[in-house]
This record gives sequence, C-alpha cells and structure tokens, in this order.
Amino acid sequence: MTNDEYTSAVDRGEWPSDPRVPLDDPFTNHNGTIQNLVLKNMTSVAALTSVKGAVRANHYHKTDWHYAYVVSGSVAYFERPIGSDFIPEPTVFRKGEMFFTPPMKEHTMVFLADDSVIVTMARNVRSHDSHEADLERVTFITPELAKSIVERFG
Repeated sequence: MTNDEYTSAVDRGEWPSDPRVPLDDPFTNHNGTIQNLVLKNMTSVAALTSVKGAVRANHYHKTDWHYAYVVSGSVAYFERPIGSDFIPEPTVFRKGEMFFTPPMKEHTMVFLADDSVIVTMARNVRSHDSHEADLERVTFITPELAKSIVERFG
C-alpha cells in the first residue's frame, strides 16, 4: 500500500488495520530532502518531546484520529479494542517512521529514548479543552510496566 492509498482510506473514514503508515521516497536535491508525510486534510499539528520511559495517551478518542511521525528517538506503540484488558505486543517506531491511530481504539505510547520527538497530525482541533472532551482515559500501561518495556525494547 502506498502513502496515498493509506491516507486516502483514512480520509474516507476507512481505518487501515496496520498502524504503520508507508512513506513515499523523499525528494532530494542539492538543498537537502523533503519527506511528504500526509497530503490530506487535517486540523491540528503538534510536536511532543518526551523523556525515556514517559507514558503518553492511555486513552481513546471518540471521533478524533491522528498520525504520529517520529522525528527523533523511538516509541513503543500499543493499541487495542475498547474495554480490553489484554496488553498486546507493541509496535516499535523509530526516527523517520509514522503510525496512525483511528478513533475508538485504546492506545498508549512508551518512549524508549531521551528527547524523543514526535509530530502528531490530527483530524480535530487539539486545544486542551476540545481534546479532553473527545477522549476517554483508560488504564493501559502503568509507569511500572513502562520501565520493563523500556528495558525490553529500548
């Protein structure tokens, strides 16, 4: 599947089963490189910097979805059906990779390296209040479990 096929499916409201988003070959010339990430509509873009062992998310979105591009470091990404108590194996994403989270999927991220930076690109406006209104917090990955995840995958 190409980036356009993947992001077109998302644009139509069809959620691919694989969170890994394919990236097209970058454009490179004497000035450097341009890596297109998403050439579809979205409403907000945010940069998140996290320390090693940080746990982010532990929630699901009612209507929102987001792409996450790893600028530096690495992240162990977990996703499961709403209401599940199963802890799935994570998918590890490293610098230069991107993943997608659809609505109505519990998800969490454990950052595996200091100064990991991801850029998220989302459907909904991501002001604090609007973001909080669209999500439900869940117990998924605890700080104690995150320590063992960093030891295993970091």
